[in-house]
Amino acid sequence: MDRRIKYTKKTIKDTFLNLLKEKEISKITVSEICKLSDINRATFYRYYLDVYDLLEQIEQDFMLELADATEKEKKTSVSIFTYDILEVFSNNKELVKLIFNSKNSISSVDNILEIAYDKCLQKWKNDLKDNITLEEIEFACVFMFNGALGIVNYWIKNNFEQNIESIAKKVEELCYYGTNKFIYKK
Repeated sequence: MDRRIKYTKKTIKDTFLNLLKEKEISKITVSEICKLSDINRATFYRYYLDVYDLLEQIEQDFMLELADATEKEKKTSVSIFTYDILEVFSNNKELVKLIFNSKNSISSVDNILEIAYDKCLQKWKNDLKDNITLEEIEFACVFMFNGALGIVNYWIKNNFEQNIESIAKKVEELCYYGTNKFIYKK
């Protein structure tokens, strides 16, 4: 893609995300985006149908980036898998803040983390098919991902202060060993 097109789309996206911090998507107009982005309406409409199409494309790009991160290589641990997801989150801080705190019609966090959930579920089904029931696997996945989601949400609300590796290791330790070993170091 041409450098100017990338710049224009990034400017539109950044302006739109900044507006979403202040108001609901239904209150944002193409004219407002164009004025703040210093582009004309024809340029906006060259790439997007309306603000909802812009939001959908932003979400699709983010989901593709997440999917690519989880497919990069064979993930050998929860920590590596979590690190790759958190790196994508860190590279898209403003969007992630909006997703986790949004009153707008942005995809739910559940949809974003469905990629990780499905991968974990499939791995355990393959690895443990004779030792555990599908229901037990699903309970474990739900428990792990809701806990991991809480940690990620905490990280985001604290403005991504802790480094990615530290958060990924905490998620892995809590997933593998639970709170007893994490808190009491047993």
